[in-house]
Amino acid sequence: MQLFRFDPDVGRNIEVYGSRQATLSPIGQVDGKITVVCFYVQAGGVIGYHPAAMPQLFMVVQGEGEVRGEEEQWVAIQTGQAAFWQAGEGHETTTENGLVAIVIEGEGLEPGRWMQSLATF
Repeated sequence: MQLFRFDPDVGRNIEVYGSRQATLSPIGQVDGKITVVCFYVQAGGVIGYHPAAMPQLFMVVQGEGEVRGEEEQWVAIQTGQAAFWQAGEGHETTTENGLVAIVIEGEGLEPGRWMQSLATF
């Protein structure tokens, strides 16, 4: 067995797109097609508005916040919920109290085949 770290102390601060108080910690990549990272967004933080490079699933594993896509409607998100953005879709995340999210991105990602839908915006 091996043990690894992906806590904020080994991550890198995100400052692009007006982001603040956010850290990205890489977890891994599968066959160069699927990437997995962990985002830590501190209280009052934001991952600024930007286009998804590829289909992206943002899964909140701790805390709560708000997300939006291109329609600019903010939607509450909390632990156990996920947001999915298509390639090229603009999106943003913010939080008042902090959140931790695992993000999976890659071509062919189809969470609707496996996860229960809450709503479509």
